[in-house]
Amino acid sequence: MKENISLETYTLKHEEGFAIFDAYGNIDIERNFEEGIYYEGTRFLSYYKLYIFNETPILLSSAVKEDNSLFTADLTNPDIVKNEEIVIPEGTLHILRNKFLYENCCYERIYLKNFYLNPVDIELNFYFNNDFADIFEVRGFKRERKGKFFPLQTERDRIKFIYKGLDNVERITDILFNPLPEKIFSNRAIYKLRLNPRGSFILYLNIRCLIENRKFNKCSYKKAFYHIKRRLENWENKSCKIYTSNEQFNQWLKRSWADIIMLTTSTEYGLYPYAGIPWFNTIFGRDGIITALECLWINPSIAKGTLAFLAHHQAKEFNPEQDAQPGKIVHEIRKGEMAAIGEIPFAKYYGSVDATPLFVILASKYYERTGDIEFIKNIWENILMAISWIDEYGDIDKDGFVEYYPSERGLINKGWKDSKDSVFYEDGELAKPPIALVEIQGYAYKAKREGAKLARILGKKDLAVKWEREAERLKELIEEKFWDEEIKCFVLALDGNKRPCRVRSSNAGHLLFCKAVTPSKARALASLFFEKHFFSGWGIRTLSSLEKRYNPLSYHNGSVWPHDNALIAFGLSLYGFKEEALKILKALFEASTFFKLHRIPELFCGFERRTNEGPTHYPVACHPQAWSAGAVFLILQGCLGLSFEGNEIYFKHPMLPRFIDELWVKDLAVKRGVIDLYLRRYGDDVVVNVIKKEGEVKILVEK
Repeated sequence: MKENISLETYTLKHEEGFAIFDAYGNIDIERNFEEGIYYEGTRFLSYYKLYIFNETPILLSSAVKEDNSLFTADLTNPDIVKNEEIVIPEGTLHILRNKFLYENCCYERIYLKNFYLNPVDIELNFYFNNDFADIFEVRGFKRERKGKFFPLQTERDRIKFIYKGLDNVERITDILFNPLPEKIFSNRAIYKLRLNPRGSFILYLNIRCLIENRKFNKCSYKKAFYHIKRRLENWENKSCKIYTSNEQFNQWLKRSWADIIMLTTSTEYGLYPYAGIPWFNTIFGRDGIITALECLWINPSIAKGTLAFLAHHQAKEFNPEQDAQPGKIVHEIRKGEMAAIGEIPFAKYYGSVDATPLFVILASKYYERTGDIEFIKNIWENILMAISWIDEYGDIDKDGFVEYYPSERGLINKGWKDSKDSVFYEDGELAKPPIALVEIQGYAYKAKREGAKLARILGKKDLAVKWEREAERLKELIEEKFWDEEIKCFVLALDGNKRPCRVRSSNAGHLLFCKAVTPSKARALASLFFEKHFFSGWGIRTLSSLEKRYNPLSYHNGSVWPHDNALIAFGLSLYGFKEEALKILKALFEASTFFKLHRIPELFCGFERRTNEGPTHYPVACHPQAWSAGAVFLILQGCLGLSFEGNEIYFKHPMLPRFIDELWVKDLAVKRGVIDLYLRRYGDDVVVNVIKKEGEVKILVEK
């Protein structure tokens, strides 16, 4: 991957498209190879720069709105010199760039105003280029050949880049100008203007990403932005709102929820949270499920759409190329050229072994949150197939554990830590397959427990008893085979010969989320995770610093992942370790104050916290990343002990951190009602007050 010289970037997304701009609103992959306008896995614009004459404007400020709807850059001119005379002094022209994405188009409005005392003649130059790179090329994949680039096409009001991929699909970048430029020459558009004192000028650019034989709506800038605002209003109306007495914490909450909204994409089956930008702006089974779980109490429609989509795409037959077996939940779906022609195996790929049990868990939790039994009936066959996959295909050697072999072209490791070096023995040697990861066993246990609950509700008592019995046996096996008394932790994995990988990793913490361990073992983990070798000060590392392969700069072997910490914190809360959960919340909150826009990234480095310094960035982390954005909501739910049953809302030993005295929850909906709550902290105690109530809602607080 090419080196990033400039890291100050701004991200927009809508549905299948996203864009990454520099602070000026430009795109220049020589400075930052990730920049561009992307649609369905392809970069549709790789170079875009605005000049005043031949000069780069001076940057005053740039920002993305709090709701992620609009990018804004304020620019001004440098000294414009002609014949050794300054004809336009620096700082006399204001240039305001506004951009947003709607469907397949990037809309831009450029506003100029002359604050000089004299009339000025201005020349604006726009330059464009395109590489039609697949997102995997941007990541660093080297292709032996590409499709055909056609000659540039220009008309009075537009520039067109045309490419026909090896998938035989024609992709077009159509750049439209309004009003007409003075001239379009090759990849350059020129405007020549005269502005009187206090005079102004507005121009619009539409950069459309077109794919052969697709019909796309045409919209004006104003109408498209109206649709964007309406979408945000609909989200506001259908989600509960959280406010606290701590304004910095509110900024983290607002940015996190805005990122969830931005990343969530409309599908034929409902809403689905795409995983992250830039590398994972697509369907991921595991990521979508965990994000939906994190946000379930805020907006359960995300979970419903996620479940419906995954149920439809559940594997029905064997396909070794796709790592598919009947009942398995999809890992990843890609739409770019390389996926379409099989250069990469991820067009529809089923490699991961955790998405399938997590699907069952989400289904049960969705019912618990909403009481929507009709939907559960609709996906019941999918739930049966998922649990059947755990037993028939997940458990390769029939020892009661879910295992996996590496794939020839797909994933080597098939849990959430899917780096090739993430599973190893205590001496650092890579483990020999098939691999049974510890957290996967926890997911399988919880899937059967949750599946049993749904079976009972549907009147299938014998099936419920069977799954409950199998779950309890698996819980016993987890403790028997994975617990290591010497390291006081559940081991990372068992290899193909059932040799334990005696490694202290955060994977063991997911057993807490699944309630798959005894209280005594939970207590041991609660102590272990906050020892100095595990807890960096910014969160729990993926790997203890005592381990051979510990590297705080690595992707999975010593970094800090917010979603990982959220699952552990929620699990700690389930066992009553609220103080420990609050410690994680505090660490991530304080980390958020050091990241631009309060946006917690996919991960950050696991270096020990240093006084008066923030966490160290991981250089190619996705930001935004859906399950990182959702982390705060799951941890907060755990600390409040918040759960749902029918029209009853439970708070079990609710606690708030010291930096939050008051918390408001507005429009918290249950099946037959909605409620507004005010929570006040008094020391370690939290009092829950009802502000407004509509319909049948009950509040129960257990202290």
